[in-house]
Amino acid sequence: MDGTSNLALRYEHDDSRAYAPLGEPWLPAESPMDMPRQSFGADAPKLAKAPVTSPANIGVRRTILFAASWLLTALIAATPLQLYMRDGFTPLEWIALGLFVTLVSAVSTWFCSAVAGFWVLKNRKEDIFDFPAIVPAPRVKTALLMPLYNEDPAATLARLARIERSLSMLGVAHWFDLFVLSDTTNEAIAAQERVQFSALRARSRCATYYRRRPKNIERKAGNISDWVTRWGGAYEHMIILDADSVMSGETVVKLVDAMERHPGMGLLQTTPVIIGAETLYARAQQFSVRMFGKVASAGLAWWTGAESSYWGHNAIVRVKAFASCSGLPVLPGKKPFGGHILSHDVVEAALLRRGGWAVHVTPVLDGSTEETPPSMIEFMKRDRRWAQGNLQHLGLLFAPGLHPISRLQLFFGMLCYLVSPIWLLSLIVGLGIQAQITLTMPEYWRLLAPVKYDPIIWASLLTVLMLIGPKILGLALTLSRPEERAKFGGAFAILKSAAFETAYSAVMAPVMMVGHSRIVFEVLMGRDAGWSTQTREGETLSYKDAFRAHRWEINTGLLFASMLLLAPNLTIWFAPIILPLIASPFIAVATSRKDLGAWAGRMGLLVTPEEVTERSEALGAQIHQLFPVVDDRHGPVANMDVPETSVFWPNLIATQRRAVPASATVH
Repeated sequence: MDGTSNLALRYEHDDSRAYAPLGEPWLPAESPMDMPRQSFGADAPKLAKAPVTSPANIGVRRTILFAASWLLTALIAATPLQLYMRDGFTPLEWIALGLFVTLVSAVSTWFCSAVAGFWVLKNRKEDIFDFPAIVPAPRVKTALLMPLYNEDPAATLARLARIERSLSMLGVAHWFDLFVLSDTTNEAIAAQERVQFSALRARSRCATYYRRRPKNIERKAGNISDWVTRWGGAYEHMIILDADSVMSGETVVKLVDAMERHPGMGLLQTTPVIIGAETLYARAQQFSVRMFGKVASAGLAWWTGAESSYWGHNAIVRVKAFASCSGLPVLPGKKPFGGHILSHDVVEAALLRRGGWAVHVTPVLDGSTEETPPSMIEFMKRDRRWAQGNLQHLGLLFAPGLHPISRLQLFFGMLCYLVSPIWLLSLIVGLGIQAQITLTMPEYWRLLAPVKYDPIIWASLLTVLMLIGPKILGLALTLSRPEERAKFGGAFAILKSAAFETAYSAVMAPVMMVGHSRIVFEVLMGRDAGWSTQTREGETLSYKDAFRAHRWEINTGLLFASMLLLAPNLTIWFAPIILPLIASPFIAVATSRKDLGAWAGRMGLLVTPEEVTERSEALGAQIHQLFPVVDDRHGPVANMDVPETSVFWPNLIATQRRAVPASATVH
């Protein structure tokens, strides 16, 4: 993170200048902009022509992706279709086939997108984002916006301070203004925000401002739009952060440079990696995103082109484009489908593209990070809100003027949550079909000579493909790059961690399936998720909370177990689903523990490049204390560099043979 690690509110320089209040305490003079609410009705503007940054062969890319996805879907779905046709379809079989094809088509598309991402990264094709090694200084002002809602002030402002410090070290701080946009409703937390902000402001080389809204109308989207309409006119770009975001100064400057080089681009989204994980659950998420995430984001960037996505944070946005195109309407009807738009980011991206502005994702720019919920329960709480927001997009799929790929992004956002109930229903329907068939165990293994019951087996194999396919591609990419392989501690360490994470994901898959199914059911029944504060610091869950939170998973596991009484020959296939469901409270408690996360790190499991570097440096320092190295020409060497893990110990042995002082005591 180029000097941004382990920095908080204490700096080496002493710049205690104060800013005089302007209008309101800690705020600059206003520079208003209009941000009209956009229409999704008959008066909506037409889709503008393709931006100049759209790849020339984007049509070919999309044809390849979807043709490959449909071909893969047809090949997999052909077997159950043929089997069901032999004796004629029953109503239950029609339902099973429909669910199966829907599931296969979704997974096939995501898998083919990952294959495309692997090809892009393997060949190091970066399209228009050929970020230069040396970036020119910015020529325009950019605002960094950190919205807050009842967050820990010390932690969030320390993250912002790390960004400020990195910009100061590059000598470009005067081109960036920092805004803390508080929607905090808790007065005690708000008081601490002001204390922490005062300390940050007194030391910051960036102009630094604080604004607190009395009411958090429209939540984060309203928070950002309030800033745009009051101060947006003074800035060319804004970089949207989350409370857990950190971005390196180099990354920030490269984003600004890309926007200046491409004036038709309205938004450029980075691909954040997860940092700061302590619990076993968070460490697994952190390793998975780090090892496999780039393949997914590179594939998305490859086929979406200038109609790509926006994730609401760690992205740079052209202010005038956002103001003119992305004012969100209020949806008709009652919650959870009506009212203010919750998952605003993908809608804002679609509106930007409708207005003729390019929206891109870059998978190649490092230095963009975030954090993840510390436990499975906290993760599902966050997903409950996201799921409601994404399902709210159902009414926008056919809104006038949107690009087809923008509509597809809205649909895929919904599908991320609908896949779980589809999978759950397909398992229930499949069990119902099997209960009507008498089979012997030897028949069960005839995968190459399919019979009527094979859709269940195909569904199981497809689930394995869904979990492992993109992971294998991400793993292969890292192993093929010597520099990255070394950063993760070598090939053996990578394979060990990848195997652990894959097994962990297989155990978690049925638990997440039922959890997301429950969320979708509650949304469809009209239950509003509200807007609770996200928990970022983990504490070990109690078994009482875990059993209460996972009662749906336990009951679903018991339901499947009881259904196996009618089809006991399916036990071997359903055991990997039933056992994690019944054990889900114990899994939730275990994965919420920091000590197990620390244990995994000590065992070399789920480690990141930063951890490998830190441990190598610490190990080198310890060994240097025990075995001071003597240079033949210059005497004792003050510092010993630690080589790559795979070659360190042979070098150490050779060093010990050369020079161990007689006075040294070896324990």
